[in-house]
Amino acid sequence: MALYAIGDLHLSYGGQKSMDRFGHAWVDHEARIRRNWIRKITAEDTVMILGDLSWAKTLEEAGPDFDYVLSLPGRKIMLRGNHDMFWNAKKTAKLQNAFGEQLLFLQNNYYEYVNVAGVRYALVGTKGYTWEGKDTLDHAEKLVERETERLRLSFDAAKEAGLTHFLCFLHYPPTNIYEKDSAFTRMAEAYGAEQVVYAHCHGTLRFHDSIRGMYHGIRYSLASADCLRMDPMLVME
Repeated sequence: MALYAIGDLHLSYGGQKSMDRFGHAWVDHEARIRRNWIRKITAEDTVMILGDLSWAKTLEEAGPDFDYVLSLPGRKIMLRGNHDMFWNAKKTAKLQNAFGEQLLFLQNNYYEYVNVAGVRYALVGTKGYTWEGKDTLDHAEKLVERETERLRLSFDAAKEAGLTHFLCFLHYPPTNIYEKDSAFTRMAEAYGAEQVVYAHCHGTLRFHDSIRGMYHGIRYSLASADCLRMDPMLVME
């Protein structure tokens, strides 16, 4: 009944984009993820997929990528990443209905995880957003406001259900390279999250763009696939 996390699978079984062009770390990455996943994860475990599952632009194009994920063991819960064009944020309920319990989608809601000690945790999260200099600050502020509201809805849904222990998951890092804290870190602190796990940062030069380790009583971890060497990270047992 362990909990794992990995982001940025960047699958392309539909032929949209091979990751090999991004260097040796990505060569044959799909097979390496599968091998590591099967080696350590059982049907009773839960895996958080932290966005950027597929390069596909439509649900139909993403079909082979979903087949890959569904063939792997464990309960799978997915966040929306910046490249997940197949996922219309306004139609998450429709997407969930299409997959039922095979694949769970985390947006404006929460899922429960019970650790080996019997403690009930709320798994909360959203895509998030971090300014990377690719848009205006005004636009970035609007996206951060939207995503923090989605995260608040996730926390509040869990809190209203009586859960008091929280693990927070994001696709984007919680801060950019210029920030020591953000709306996301402040919200995690306000709700008493024990961990914040995120993805999105690729390449050794980017692995320390945001917080890692303990900060204000919360453990922050990067779980992008290349940072993990394609091996899902244990979050909790």
